[in-house]
Amino acid sequence: MRLAGTVSLVTGAGRGIGREIALAQAREGAAVALFARTAHEIEAVAREIMAAGGRATTEAVDLVDLPAVVAAVERAGAALGPVDLLMNNAGSFAGLGPVWEVDPADWWRDVEVNLRGTFNCCRAVIGGMRERGHGRVVNMVGGGAANSFPNGSGYAVSKSGLMRFTECLSDELADSGVLAFAMDPGLVRTAMTELQLSTDAGRRWTPHIEGMFRDNVDVPPTLAASLAVDLAAGRFDRLRGRLIKAADDLDAIAAASEAIVAGDLRMLRISGLTM
Repeated sequence: MRLAGTVSLVTGAGRGIGREIALAQAREGAAVALFARTAHEIEAVAREIMAAGGRATTEAVDLVDLPAVVAAVERAGAALGPVDLLMNNAGSFAGLGPVWEVDPADWWRDVEVNLRGTFNCCRAVIGGMRERGHGRVVNMVGGGAANSFPNGSGYAVSKSGLMRFTECLSDELADSGVLAFAMDPGLVRTAMTELQLSTDAGRRWTPHIEGMFRDNVDVPPTLAASLAVDLAAGRFDRLRGRLIKAADDLDAIAAASEAIVAGDLRMLRISGLTM
């Protein structure tokens, strides 16, 4: 029970990666606050956790709405205790197509959910963590964080922004006892990726997603869940502010921690640019 006595808040916890993270942390003893927009999905996860003897609470909330997030965090804290671990997993990828054709509302919604939603959760939780002198924040980055993602620029902008946000947050929290990390779960078959596989827009603008699945580039969500437990338990504290991929050889990453820090690796950098 590596997380006994820990309270975790997982966003996007009703399905896919978020569900697996919530269940894995609960199995390790964490009480879990499940946040998502769809109430019945997180309620089903909560029942599963409680049936196994765990503790869970649910909050159906739009993460873009800061007052709603703050109120939800307060209710979760009253039910389970102060949040020790924030897993910013909720995401959106609806804006498909080049800039001159993509629906502007979909493009902006991706940025709002992925970037602003993460900011809002951090804003609501980190003050209490700092007061208590401990806590961990994990931000979910992925495709587009370190490379171009044509026809998915809203998603890519939000994910690269989250990587830089994680670095800034980590530096702002230096010596506070609160640590921030970025996680790349890899290409996982979820409701989000099904959008690229099953819609005309997805097949037209992101056919490489289907090709990657056809080539068996399909990371099981359990790897992200396992890494989430490791991060919560402190295994990678030396790599605060940096990106860790769920599909990495985690033993090798842990062994190379000092070299990674010394080489300024696994951070968002512009290669070849001197200031």
